[in-house]
Amino acid sequence: MAATTTQLTESSITVGGQTLFYRQVQPAQQSPRFSVLLLHGIRFSSETWLNLQTLSKLGEAGYRAVAVDLPGLGLSKEATAPAPVGEPAPANFLKSVFEALKLDQAVVISPSLSGMYSLPFLFQHSEMLKAYVPVAPICTEKFSAAQYAGVKTPALIVYGDQDAQLGEVSLKNLKNLPNHKVMLMKGAGHACYLDKPDEWHHGLLDFLKSIE
Repeated sequence: MAATTTQLTESSITVGGQTLFYRQVQPAQQSPRFSVLLLHGIRFSSETWLNLQTLSKLGEAGYRAVAVDLPGLGLSKEATAPAPVGEPAPANFLKSVFEALKLDQAVVISPSLSGMYSLPFLFQHSEMLKAYVPVAPICTEKFSAAQYAGVKTPALIVYGDQDAQLGEVSLKNLKNLPNHKVMLMKGAGHACYLDKPDEWHHGLLDFLKSIE
C-alpha cells in the first residue's frame, strides 16, 4: 500500500448540547478508503493516537482517521459523560458522534473505558459499523452471549497477555462475536498499543486491508 501525504486538523463537534474536541487526519490527494474512529481509555485522549502516530499511519494508508476526546477527558473536559464510569452509556451517544462527524460505515477502535460507549452502539447500531476493534474494553460482561452472537460486524479483538485485569475477561465475552479475529500481544499490558506500537500498527492495518 503506497504511502500518501496527509492533512491533520483539530476541531470540535456538538453532541447532546456539549462540545467534544477531535483530531482528524485525511489523505491529502485521494478519497479515503473509509473512516476509522479512535476512542480512548480513562488516562488517555486523542493526543495518545497523535503521539503514537496511529493517526498519521492510518492517513498514510488512505483512511480518514478521527480521534475524539470523550466527555470529561482530554480537551473535552467541560462535557459530562452520559453514564457513570463502568456503566454502559446510551447507544445514541456514539450515533450522534457518527452523525456530527459525517461518518458513514466506519471502523471503531475502542480501548478500555471507551467500551462503555462502543458496546451499546455495537449492539444497537451495528449497521453503522464497518468493523469493530475492541482493545480490552470495560463493560463486556454487561451483555449476554446471545447478544454478541447476534452481531455480524467483523471484529479484531486485541489484548496484551500481561493485562491481568481486563485482557482475558474481555476476550471471554467478545469471542462470542461470530465474525472475529484475535490479536494477542505478548509481553504487552493493558494499553498494549503503547507497549508494542509497531506490532499494533501492523496488525491493525492488516485487518483494515482485509475488510476493504
